[in-house]
This record gives sequence, C-alpha cells and structure tokens, in this order.
Amino acid sequence: MSNALTVSVQDRIARITLSRPEVRNAFNDEVIQQLKAAFEAVGQRDDVRAVVLAAEGPAFCAGADLNWMRRMADYTRDENVADAGQLAAMLKAIYECPKPTIAAVQGDVFAGGMGLVAACDLAVSVDSATYCLSEVKLGLMPATISPYVIRAMGARAAHRYFLTAERFSAQEALRIGFVHELVNSPEALAVKVDELAQALCNASPAAVRACKRLVLEVAEREINASLIAATVEGIADIRASEEGREGVQSFLQKRKPAWL
Repeated sequence: MSNALTVSVQDRIARITLSRPEVRNAFNDEVIQQLKAAFEAVGQRDDVRAVVLAAEGPAFCAGADLNWMRRMADYTRDENVADAGQLAAMLKAIYECPKPTIAAVQGDVFAGGMGLVAACDLAVSVDSATYCLSEVKLGLMPATISPYVIRAMGARAAHRYFLTAERFSAQEALRIGFVHELVNSPEALAVKVDELAQALCNASPAAVRACKRLVLEVAEREINASLIAATVEGIADIRASEEGREGVQSFLQKRKPAWL
C-alpha cells in the first residue's frame, strides 16, 4: 500500500495532509483506508488537541481516482455496497473524531472531496478555489457524502448543486455556509488555520469534546447506522444502474453520455 498522506504532530496540532498532487489528491480505496486510520489514530492521542486536514498541490481533492473508477465500473452491486461502506466509514471517522477538525482548503474541491470538507468541524478556503458536486454528470449521485454535505450547505443549496452539478466559487461556498472563512493566499490560509487551531488548543479539551458531541447529537437527524446504510445502498444501486454505468463509461472514454 502506497503512502497517500502524511501525518505530523507539533504543538498539540495534528496535520493530516493528502499528498498525491499528481492526481489532484483524488482518493481510492487505499487513500480511504489511510484517512480513516489516520483520523482514528490522532483522535486517541493525548498530545493532540486539534486536527488539520490539508492537501498538497493545486487541488484539495478531485473526488474519485480514475483508476479506481475504472475498477468500480465493473463492480457488482454487492461489491459497490462494500466499496461505498468503506467511504462511509471514513467520513464517519472524520465527522466523529474526538478532536476538533479543520479543513484547510488550498485548491479545488470536487465530488467526494466535498465530503471531506463537510465532515470537518471548521473549513477555511482560499478565495480562488472552485467547488463542484459533479456526480449527476456521470449518472450518479453524491449519496454517501450527502449527510455531511447537506448539513454543511443546507438543503436549499443542496437542491441546486446536487441537481445541476454547477461549479461554484469559494465566495458562494462562504455565502451558503459550506466554508466558514475565505483568505486570499496560501500564506494567509496557513495563518488563519493556525489561529483557529490555537484557539481550539487554548480551550478546555473536555468542553471542546462536549460541544462537538452536542452539535452532533442535536443538529437535525443523527447520522446513524440506518442512515449510513441507506446512503450506501443508494450509491450501490445507482452505480450498478444502466445510466450509472453509461455515465462512468462515457466519462472514462471522453465522450458524451447517451442521454445527451
């Protein structure tokens, strides 16, 4: 298994950094496993008070890796259920990490990458980043990431961006509440993220844990096993459908899908 990310801890702050800039930090099953393990590990460390999720290169995360998509194109429905279940478990590990989390968005965020940002407690973005929920262009839907993304942007915005697959700006991401703050450069991003991380470190660890749990338990519906199972079933169904297969194949073959 290749090392798709780096993990460091300094001054009570853990930094988990996606380190596959050559593929725009797109993830596959290996990256998903490594992210889940990394968040579970730092979440249990007594010397960690805050966790920053960052990325190298021009993109934060472009969603699914093309080679992984090629493999998925031939998956059975049962294989799709198992595969989506791994992604769901990783997102849950980020969302329920005992330590507060910050997404440091230095570049574009597409598809499944939106789930990574949404699963973090705080999100700071450079103002040049572009966001997109592109799944319907492939005949799919953002099912597994939906509990987190809808909580982050709200149902009304989700109606638009789930259905249209439009790209939207960092300014729009701020307006709809998907990110908390914009900065104008990578240097300013580092400063703001460090400022927020320090604020988290300076607060009572027990109180921070309690406040995070409070939000998770009070905000809308609990993300529980039945909801996660429903999203896993949903993505498996649509991946295995005629349009789902056609959408993925047309994307990989660089042609228009049959419904256009």
